[in-house]
Amino acid sequence: MTSPHHSSFPPSNAHKPPAAGSQAGAHQAEADALSIGLNLRHYRRRSGMTMAELGALVSRAASQISAFETGKRAPSLDMLGALANALDVSVDDLLNPTPADPRAALELEVERRQNSSLYSVLGLPTVRAKSLGNDELQAIASLQRALATVLEQRAATPEEARRANRVLREEMRAQDNYFPDIEAAAAQLLSAIGSGDGPLSQAQTAAIANHLGYSLHYVPDLPDSTRSVSDTRNKRLYLSNDSQALGDPRSHVLTALASHVLGHTPPKSFQDFLRQRVEVNYLAAALLVPEKSAVEQLQNDKKNRSISIEELRDRFSVSYETAAHRFTNLATRHLDLPVHFMKVAKTGTIHKAYSNDGLPFPQDPLGSVEGQFACKRFTSRAVYRVEDRFSPYFQYTDTPEGTFWCTARVLPGGEFSISVGVPFAHVKWFTGQGTPHRSTSKCPDPSCCSQPPQELSAKWEDASWPSARTHASLLAAVPPGVFPGVDRTEVYAFLERHAPRETRTMDASSPSAPMNSRITSR
Repeated sequence: MTSPHHSSFPPSNAHKPPAAGSQAGAHQAEADALSIGLNLRHYRRRSGMTMAELGALVSRAASQISAFETGKRAPSLDMLGALANALDVSVDDLLNPTPADPRAALELEVERRQNSSLYSVLGLPTVRAKSLGNDELQAIASLQRALATVLEQRAATPEEARRANRVLREEMRAQDNYFPDIEAAAAQLLSAIGSGDGPLSQAQTAAIANHLGYSLHYVPDLPDSTRSVSDTRNKRLYLSNDSQALGDPRSHVLTALASHVLGHTPPKSFQDFLRQRVEVNYLAAALLVPEKSAVEQLQNDKKNRSISIEELRDRFSVSYETAAHRFTNLATRHLDLPVHFMKVAKTGTIHKAYSNDGLPFPQDPLGSVEGQFACKRFTSRAVYRVEDRFSPYFQYTDTPEGTFWCTARVLPGGEFSISVGVPFAHVKWFTGQGTPHRSTSKCPDPSCCSQPPQELSAKWEDASWPSARTHASLLAAVPPGVFPGVDRTEVYAFLERHAPRETRTMDASSPSAPMNSRITSR
């Protein structure tokens, strides 16, 4: 029998003194009554004693020894010393929290789960782990783990998603939103196909796929829950042939291939899923806007005091959002510019945010920014009130943390805006520094924009009843699964329809059959 908690059998300590040694204090802090009891039973059995015989040596009844071994009672330190003397081991051995063997590890795991709040809340029956055979004990431990996993997945609420976003945002800020390993991977790929200066053509994008061993297949029946599907067995990448759904077809190909380039394995948590999504988007952007040539342009623009997101967009033939993302990747590391980025819905809800320049983002009590309302005075909100959607919009905003300058655009479709900005001290490097537009934000002071004026409240508070346009997923849990939201049944059926004939007839149970395909969903 094997166990994930397997540990080697501890050596005999016949010549160690029974008194507590230098590690006893540390072990006592880690050990609990259950682990002490299992150790006690292990060494008693190894010595060939019955509970009555051990009890006689320490002046305790067999029932008290049984209570110690089952973890119902924890022996005092003096009693530990007496038990260790009787068994010819050290107190450290009895306090050691590491199970003595795989069987002990399983018993400890099962007993601890049975003593957890999970069992009491669900009202589940308990068993005597020590009385079970190895197979039965292994089966119960496996069922307990599976139950815990299912409950954890069901607990993946929007609040958990926001917490995961917050952790990821803090990590990105700590490294200035710059990923050197991904930049190196992008440069290596571009060099392999003889590119690197940009913009990346559709033919060069296909060349990257070919270099990685993948063939591209545009199909009309891609599963609705995916943007692409990778058949890693046959090295086939499937994408939609719907031109409206594709957007920039280069981006979809590159993000689909990125997980394979970066060596991603199926995510083990929602936070892992988010991190992988950030990494694949970063790699795709680094291929579309190569670091070397982008930095050369930006440094030259800084020298001429004419940095412009629009110029970066046009130089590399990418979307405004991609150009803005790429600028935030490179601004601090290569231009010594602190920067902030926001993607804000027309409703005012923040969908993405990054800052290392001190802009005061709204936050919930847990420190989450995503899902909060951006200040109505911010550039990201003011740009929706501008009639000219073809020209960039610039604005200075005075905040409690200082004055910030931003440039913003509303994306095609009108549902989101993208804004990028810097503190006042750095605006001199940018096109648009002479803008006359200025605003004042007092957020997080509620009187700024989250509370209506007093005179309006007095007039309408008791005479209004709005019907909220609630998002359908407001109260829903994050979709479960390795790739949240992906319908695996649809995906596997799709792969079966499109797989080469020889693959469809392959016996999947054959020992030589390759591993299951990985799904790429962005």
